[in-house]
Amino acid sequence: MSLLTAGGILWRVFKPLGLSAEETRKVLTSVVYYFFLPMMVLEVLWEADIGSQSFQYTVLVIPTILFGMLCLWLIGFVFKFEHRCLGAVLLAASFPNVTYLGLPVLEQTFGSWARSVVIQIDLFATSPLLFTLGIAVVRHYGHEPEEKKQPLWTFLNAPPFWAAGCAVALNLNGVIAPDWLMKTLKLLSAAVVPLMLFSLGLALSWTSVKLKNIPYILPVVIIKMFLTPLFAIALVTQLPLANNLKAAAVLDLAMPSMVIGVVLCDRFRLDSSLYAMAVTVTTGLSLITLPFWYDVLMTRFPQ
Repeated sequence: MSLLTAGGILWRVFKPLGLSAEETRKVLTSVVYYFFLPMMVLEVLWEADIGSQSFQYTVLVIPTILFGMLCLWLIGFVFKFEHRCLGAVLLAASFPNVTYLGLPVLEQTFGSWARSVVIQIDLFATSPLLFTLGIAVVRHYGHEPEEKKQPLWTFLNAPPFWAAGCAVALNLNGVIAPDWLMKTLKLLSAAVVPLMLFSLGLALSWTSVKLKNIPYILPVVIIKMFLTPLFAIALVTQLPLANNLKAAAVLDLAMPSMVIGVVLCDRFRLDSSLYAMAVTVTTGLSLITLPFWYDVLMTRFPQ
């Protein structure tokens, strides 16, 4: 996984064929989001065990994200953060990288069954909250040109959500997938993880790490990497999920700041450089914090 991410970092440095990291990342992430990821969503959710645990993921994830957002907002209010900076760090402290890093980490750590956990967390909780409350927050603290304004619900009009709706309908109605189709979906799904990791490497920019931003980044690190997982552990113990599902869900919420927030910061004219620094720093620290939280979870929720 680290080698795949390093490939993206090296691409940023050497720029093969003159293609910048930003250009390459935009193409790769678009291909993943509009084609390969919907195929994985269809494959996984069609045969997944969809039931009460899906609702429990929502009950776990949404309060956890709101907790991180509230903590950062209080700090920003007390220390009077500039609006365009506050909007950026609110996103960074609250929304984890549940898919682009969470999917490969959980699949390698727990096995292929964990893909269902990641996709349900993303599609039933994280993404709907991001594209409603998250967009509302960045609109409030940033600025959107009049010609680009869209209703909040239009952000949910995307292929992964269409694929999820189809998959859930097929699943709940007991439709059995043809063998040839499922094999094709599995083949397409296999492309998601390496492309996500390579795109993550493209997004990491150490030139964005600046000393002047440390007062903004330190609260993000404390909240995102430590307080949020603690809150999630406390909350998940109250839910009747199996121990392996509890551990996987909490580890997914312990991921560093999401990469897609850079796009939102660019669009709504928040401090994109500050957000890029948050992604880079939290992703680097996750090499230490994720193994730590994994050990904690294995002790707290024995398999």
